[in-house]
Order: sequence, then C-alpha cells, then structure tokens
Amino acid sequence: MPVDDILLEAEEKMIKTEEVVVNEFTGVRTGKASPSLVENILVEVYGSQMRIRELAGITTPEPRMLMIQPWDVTSVQPIEKAIQKANLGLNPAVQGKFIRIVLPDLSQERRVEFVKVIHKMTENGRVAIRHVRRDAMDQLKKHAHDSGVTEDETEKAEKTLQKLTDDYSAKIDKHFAAKEKELLTV
Repeated sequence: MPVDDILLEAEEKMIKTEEVVVNEFTGVRTGKASPSLVENILVEVYGSQMRIRELAGITTPEPRMLMIQPWDVTSVQPIEKAIQKANLGLNPAVQGKFIRIVLPDLSQERRVEFVKVIHKMTENGRVAIRHVRRDAMDQLKKHAHDSGVTEDETEKAEKTLQKLTDDYSAKIDKHFAAKEKELLTV
C-alpha cells in the first residue's frame, strides 16, 4: 500500500472518530429538549432490540418537553421502561398513545456531572485518534521496510501523520469546549 493511501486511510478513520464523538455529545442533555436524547435508546420489542427512532415519532412541542408517539400502540410500555432503564434522569409519563417527557431544570451539580461525562468521551476520542496514528505508523514502517521507500519519504509521511493527529485532537477539544460551554450556561 503506497504511503499516500496509508495517510488517506488514517485521515478517514480520524474523521469518523471525530463524528462519533460529536454524535455522542448530542446524547448528553443541556437544558433544552432534543430528540437525540432518546432516539438511540434500545427497546426490547417484537423479540429483538430496536432504537426508539425506529419505533416512534419524536417531537419537541415545547423547549423543555419531548413527545414520543409510537407507531404501534403496543410498544408504549416497552419504550417507557427502556427510557427509565437508560438512567438519563428522565421521567416518562404515558398519556394514552403518547409518552411525554418534561425535562427538569439542571442543577449545577448535574451540569458538572455532565461535563465529566463529555470529558471522558473526549478522552476516548483522543485515544482512538492515537490508536489510528499508531496503526498508520506501523504500516508506514512495514511499507518502508518491504518496498524500499527512502528514509526521507518515511520521515515526511510520519510528520504529516503527526500533524493530522494534532489537528483532529484539536478539533475534538474544540467540540468539547463548545459542549462544555453549552452545558454550563444557565
């Protein structure tokens, strides 16, 4: 595999890692209701695990309220149980064919807890990026050894790889700072 392909593959993996971290952040709630808070919760229905977004329409009729309307009325109770089990501090209330969730105000303690959660997600993202770098470095060294690529080319590729690693780590840090600000803003 040519050096450019190794670098491209590493960058693609770093982009995916950044996307995963940003997606995880959407599941951490701020003061506003967002369908992303519950859409990925797994529900035991029809003998298998399905996400809420596959079972129901999720709307936000008010800034601090979620409304879940299952397409099949028989899945109301399993969805309610799954939300309670998810331990997100949400209290679903069944009202006929709907599930209504009113988001409570976040206390300062809860906000700080959420910052710790996103900090852990951020660190996991950085670790994943470093793993991508390590794997790509191993590929570069193996490629240099097998195909006789010059030391200069290998060194240049390693510097490029380190720059990619630094750039994507910085992007994840920027996402963290924005989410932290959003969480701590009362």
